[in-house]
Amino acid sequence: QVQLVESGGGLVQAGGSLTLSCAASGLTFSNLNTAWFRQGPGKERELVAAISWSAGITYSSDSVKGRFVISRDDAKNTVHLRMNSLTPEDTAVYYCAAGRGMSIPKNPNDYNYWGQGTQVTVSS
Repeated sequence: QVQLVESGGGLVQAGGSLTLSCAASGLTFSNLNTAWFRQGPGKERELVAAISWSAGITYSSDSVKGRFVISRDDAKNTVHLRMNSLTPEDTAVYYCAAGRGMSIPKNPNDYNYWGQGTQVTVSS
């Protein structure tokens, strides 16, 4: 049974930092592309960052580039999202997702496995 479990969300002041983690069971991240999506109130689900199955390619959306960093720990089968310089606009539920393919999918429909999400709230 595949399970992705996110952790690390919470309430933080603007300018602060958080690190989200996604631990997997039933699958191996190094065989899949892994991504962090977020969905704010009344907004569509947005791809924030992703790392390819080979870990050789990473992607960051323009809205988080230079502030968020995705990384993967193969020994622990865990993916992290380090978020710095947070703003209220980063407030959302953050989801971990994993999917197959030779390149990083941008469309959430192309991801096969999802976590339950973790809330990140940034206060001004």
